[in-house]
Amino acid sequence: MMTKKIRSTTILSVRKNGKVIIAGDGQVSLGQMIMKMGANKVRRLNNDKVIAGFAGSAADGIALFEKLEGKLSEYSGNLRRASVEMAKDWRLDRVLRRLDALLIVADTLDTFVLSGTGDVIEPDDGIVSIGSGSGFALASARALIQHTQLDARAIAEASMAIAADICIYTNTNITIEEINE
Repeated sequence: MMTKKIRSTTILSVRKNGKVIIAGDGQVSLGQMIMKMGANKVRRLNNDKVIAGFAGSAADGIALFEKLEGKLSEYSGNLRRASVEMAKDWRLDRVLRRLDALLIVADTLDTFVLSGTGDVIEPDDGIVSIGSGSGFALASARALIQHTQLDARAIAEASMAIAADICIYTNTNITIEEINE
């Protein structure tokens, strides 16, 4: 039996002038059909001190949010340490290893992409994106950072709109979470 791959999401994080944004679109697609337009793939964790977004399977993304929340509690809110420990567990645990999602996580100090292969990637320039439209959102955010005076939120909004105009798996129903450094 052939199963259709669920494609969904563009998640973008922008860090500029003391603000950190994570934005995510709301589209979930199955094959050539849009299944949902208003999914929320971005949320606050650790008493609103951490923001996170996922790309991939919704159930897996939510399970990873819960796992990260536990690691943040275990390591007193230290996102760097919690991310490394979660990535180790994710890579080594037989059940977690099967989860099909990526995460972007950020606090006032750090931004990371976390994966099931044990990756904890910190962007060089404070901008990172995951998901099907990630290349479009990332390219536009980098251009806007370099060539405009827009703030982090405006850059995220414009970049997500550009991604939605190009990527058929990304829509304009954007959820944005923001924290100040």
